[in-house]
Amino acid sequence: MSKDVYIVHCIDTEGPLYESIDASFKRLKEIFGVDLAASKENLKRLQNKEIDLNGVEDLVADAFAEKRIQTLGTWDQIDNILDELMSKEFRERLLDSDGNGWVYNWFCLDHVGFTGNNPRRRDAGFGNVYTHYYSKLYENKSEKIDLLQFHYHPLPFNGAYNYAGTAYVNSNNIFQILARRIIDNHSFPAAYRAGMEAERPDAHWFLEQWIPFDYSCNSYYKMNEERQPDLREGRYGDWRRATKKWHPYHPSYEDYQLPGSCHRWITRCLSLDSRLVKLGLEDVRQAFIQAEEGPTILSFSNHDFRDMREEIEYVRLLIQRVSKEYPDVKFHFSNAVTAMQKAENLLPESVGLEIRPCIDEEHDSAIFYIKAKNHIFGTQPFFAFKTISGQYMWDNLDYGESLNMWSYVFDDKTLNISAIQQVAVAANSPSGVTEILIYHVKTGCIEKYYPGK
Repeated sequence: MSKDVYIVHCIDTEGPLYESIDASFKRLKEIFGVDLAASKENLKRLQNKEIDLNGVEDLVADAFAEKRIQTLGTWDQIDNILDELMSKEFRERLLDSDGNGWVYNWFCLDHVGFTGNNPRRRDAGFGNVYTHYYSKLYENKSEKIDLLQFHYHPLPFNGAYNYAGTAYVNSNNIFQILARRIIDNHSFPAAYRAGMEAERPDAHWFLEQWIPFDYSCNSYYKMNEERQPDLREGRYGDWRRATKKWHPYHPSYEDYQLPGSCHRWITRCLSLDSRLVKLGLEDVRQAFIQAEEGPTILSFSNHDFRDMREEIEYVRLLIQRVSKEYPDVKFHFSNAVTAMQKAENLLPESVGLEIRPCIDEEHDSAIFYIKAKNHIFGTQPFFAFKTISGQYMWDNLDYGESLNMWSYVFDDKTLNISAIQQVAVAANSPSGVTEILIYHVKTGCIEKYYPGK
């Protein structure tokens, strides 16, 4: 049996992030309770550990090191880095066992639903980050190499752009984002990364309905959690009980951190370099060792609003070193979907979505019959529609008369069919093959999309 390690670089893709020096010192107070006047001089002294902070000098120096606070605040700054990252020369500085270069997985976030000021100058709007990267991939001839997937920050109760909540279903926000991504961008995710790696029961059950591959698990052997006041006790991403192996697992219905009988796959994904922890040589070595038991997925994450070049070179050196120690183990640079398919021997079967409308013009109503030729992941396709007035909506489907059949009624109890512009359905197969159908009410035209192909 061959021994394989699939290497998946996940990027929380959020667009530009500007941080003023005042904002840096505000974070210093929020995280460590240190109240200092905001100035470049004080920042330099903190970085050099020249200020007595009652024992947290090293932590503060690391958290506010130049590499952490130097963010890319405009699209021009990000694009300059992307042009190099996506170049053939940069990708192929290290080739995998198949002779292929580096692969990026861009998990795109929509900055929507927030209120008040936008001090970090986020690119706010539905699909803004996604469409920018979509264009950039085509510009750099990378559309057949890299993957665009889904990243989400739940809304905090205070609505602030700078923060993230942990609840998915106390607002319509995530349904709006996905409905628009299907209808406007002809895309639907098969892989996902949670904002702040934060999953709670509602997120767990939400994902279980539609998204088969989850790269949110940051289960570390040793964390600086107890020394990071704002991240204690799993404040955001709580994966302390999850496996420390590099093998995906099906989660339990009661606890997403434990193996069970749910259908989606969760796999470990560690930060390349954060103030909480840093992917290390032993982590990489562990993935190669565990390949003896079966294929492993070595996945790691960082952010696009930082210059990623140094971090990528760092992990390449780790991979290069460990691969020489285990010459019988093959390593493959991979996208997030293919890695799961290969690691778990999931045959990439299609869904075979069909949609058939029966429109009753006299009563201004319609029944949409939806069918999948093969099994889908989850209990129903994601069903969305756009109204003539420009609203995007999601709803549950009714079950059909047999397996893999559903229906939906437009009438005066929901919305009359004359109020609807487009109807869309999206679904993944259990192996992560995505299909989308969009029906245009006015013309009767049906568009079919196969994202990821």
